[in-house]
Amino acid sequence: MTSTLESEFLLPEVKTWLSQPRKLLIAGRWLEAVDGKFLTIIDPCTGAQLATVAAANLADVNLAVAAARRALEGTWGGTTPAERGRLLWKLADLIDENADFLRQLESLDTGKPVMETYVFDLPIASDHFRYFAGWATKLTGESIPTSLPGEALAYTRREPVGVVGAITPWNFPLAIAAWKLAPALACGNTVILKPSELTPLSALKLGELILEAGFPQGVVNILPGLGLEAGNALVEHNDVDKISFTGSTRVGREILAKSGGNFKRVTLELGGKSPNIILPDADLDVAIDGSLSAIFFNQGEACVAGSRLFVPKHLRSEIVTALKSRAESIVQGFGLDPTSQMGPMVSSLHQDRVMGFVERGNQHAELITGGSRNTDLPGFYVNPTIFLGKDDLEIAREEIFGPVLTVLEFDGIEDLTHRANSSQYGLGAGIWTSDVRQGIRLAHALKAGSVWINGYGMLDAALPWGGFKSSGIGREMGSAALATYTELKTVWVNLL
Repeated sequence: MTSTLESEFLLPEVKTWLSQPRKLLIAGRWLEAVDGKFLTIIDPCTGAQLATVAAANLADVNLAVAAARRALEGTWGGTTPAERGRLLWKLADLIDENADFLRQLESLDTGKPVMETYVFDLPIASDHFRYFAGWATKLTGESIPTSLPGEALAYTRREPVGVVGAITPWNFPLAIAAWKLAPALACGNTVILKPSELTPLSALKLGELILEAGFPQGVVNILPGLGLEAGNALVEHNDVDKISFTGSTRVGREILAKSGGNFKRVTLELGGKSPNIILPDADLDVAIDGSLSAIFFNQGEACVAGSRLFVPKHLRSEIVTALKSRAESIVQGFGLDPTSQMGPMVSSLHQDRVMGFVERGNQHAELITGGSRNTDLPGFYVNPTIFLGKDDLEIAREEIFGPVLTVLEFDGIEDLTHRANSSQYGLGAGIWTSDVRQGIRLAHALKAGSVWINGYGMLDAALPWGGFKSSGIGREMGSAALATYTELKTVWVNLL
């Protein structure tokens, strides 16, 4: 159910789709949960019920894993690389054909402005399926000369790792599902996708498109459910060969420990507290706008959000004044409203968590703007918030995952690298400068999986994505992802 204001923008077909209870996708069929339980999906823009979705538990996971194993050893295992590529390309076309439906669904489910789904979420999703469609026919090994006596042919081959459990978060549900599914399927794996219990709707619509594209039964299974039930069951299941998880560092540590039971392969893309650095010679107008986007894009609900902004001491007043003015002009509103520039937090619980950081930060740092809930709107909104703080404060150390920026001043660049790297995280970093040589030197010194110079947060299906330190293990995207979804086998042939 959506509010009257949101209904003004709602497509009739989306309204109809939301009115029907959504089921689990197992072995090519839409099924109710074994125990009949449902999740109630809440619209974060209003706090009202949006939809009901079947809630998977261990019994449903067992069914899905068995279906994925049958497909792996049956129809999908015998599918040619060219056919896998064709199916992935077909799915990308279907995403584009259903883009308006998916954009609205993603905006309703997460609260994010629909304009962000136009420029980021939908293009990223279809781009990944097309990019990895091309890789399906290019997974090659190599012939390697040997030095043992006699004559032998030795070569390597890449084989699918097997049944993959893909566990996705609530902030970019469709995009992250795509960047896990696409390489896994291109490499010949089968997948059980467990979307967040908060935002499962676009994953379920994607499941409809997967069936329409013609993927065999059981190749992709989609199980919304609670993390402690469906997610944990996937992680502990002895017939799941790999877990690909995006989410919090705390849960990532638990998954890593539990996956040791059967030595599952694990890819983890976790949290961040990314430094964003404005050097003295930067174009301030560009850097300030870019820095605001780095923290307030997607309501700050991004693991790579530029939440620590380092500014030169002598420019602090000018930069802070501009940040304050521009942050206060950001328009918050319903996700489907095309004039909205920032949406709500994903849930009331997360709103409370973010406000806890804000309230504690208020005791030790200087509040520049924001610092409150937006009570003019009915949902879970937090006003864009900026603090002037210090490195040792909680708001400068811990991932808040909301629209909260901490500005940190520096005198010279001598200790800047050390301060920027003084974090348990290492996912992303930004640098703003007119001296590209200086920017490159600093980029090489920063401990982060991605560093942007004179930009922030750009992603491309062809480029690897992941973090250093507590920000994760392994890489998503690009050719680097192929290694995480395959096993490398060596074959020896004695020619004597």
